[in-house]
Amino acid sequence: MKLQLQILMLALLLLPAQLYADAFLMPGEVGKSELVKAFPQPYIVKKGDTLWDIAEEYFADPEKWIKIWEQNLYVTNPDLIYPGNEIWLKYKPTPVKPERPMVKLEPRIIYKPAQRIEKEVDTSVLITALARQDFIAPEAIQGIGHILDSEDERLNYGANDKVYLTLDVKANPGEIFDIFRTGDPIYGHADNQHAAAGYLVNHLGKVEITSVESGVYRGTILEAFEEIGRTDRLKRALPQDYKIKLAYPTQALYGHVVYIRQNTAEAGQGQVLGIDLGLADGLQAGSVLGVYRAGRLVVDTVYQEKTYQALPEEKIGEVVVLAAQDHASLALITQSSSPINKNDIIQASSSQ
Repeated sequence: MKLQLQILMLALLLLPAQLYADAFLMPGEVGKSELVKAFPQPYIVKKGDTLWDIAEEYFADPEKWIKIWEQNLYVTNPDLIYPGNEIWLKYKPTPVKPERPMVKLEPRIIYKPAQRIEKEVDTSVLITALARQDFIAPEAIQGIGHILDSEDERLNYGANDKVYLTLDVKANPGEIFDIFRTGDPIYGHADNQHAAAGYLVNHLGKVEITSVESGVYRGTILEAFEEIGRTDRLKRALPQDYKIKLAYPTQALYGHVVYIRQNTAEAGQGQVLGIDLGLADGLQAGSVLGVYRAGRLVVDTVYQEKTYQALPEEKIGEVVVLAAQDHASLALITQSSSPINKNDIIQASSSQ
């Protein structure tokens, strides 16, 4: 046996280095089916033992001595093992087949009422519309305070500037206020143009209260959308939900477009407009309404006598309410098939 081992060692030394590394530096595992009897863990070498003899006893094949050596590389010379040495074998794990439960499929019919599922509005246009503007009642146009001055007596301020504030209400450090200027009034339809239903508000930024002393509040401007100056008004900042849940009113509604932002002649998708329907009509932020063009009056020339015929209204767009007051609302045009003008009709949205 010693001669055979010496010949095998010489052959292995002559193999390429990569093959030698694959054979001895990355030992494999032994399947239990290869053993003729259980291998003790560890096997304690006795006087007179050789790897050749151990392989013959447990594998019934002395040529498999190398499998034992692969897993016990601390034995530098396989021909030299000594009593008391520990020999280990690592077994391949036995794959376990997962049990598959038997399921008997039976057809079922589930009856549910039809639901109209709409995704939430979450666009950059809507976020900008909610952050930069609001619609307030006429009695709220003065706000609840204003910018008084700044530490360095500048006239205009921006983000992170320190300012002094005058407030008509008590406030605590950490409270946040919107800085705003009142914009255009929104009037009702042609039959009610004398009293403003509300005012468009342009948000200039936000200020946080830091302290109060002798009735004068200190604040830090958190963000600024435009230049902020003395006398600009303040109102409490309300948390904005930029993911408005859409709601489709089912009650009969009839209103009109009464305002287009910046008083332009017509509007399209992504623009803001005012309508003469509000909280009193059951609207809220997220209410979806249709915009309709009144049908023209045409002459039917088939008959000898002049006959007039009114054409039906046509849907030209949809709006979603951003902010509502009692009798008017600010709305964003979410879709339009033709230009929208003042006096176009606002109704509950239909699929036509």
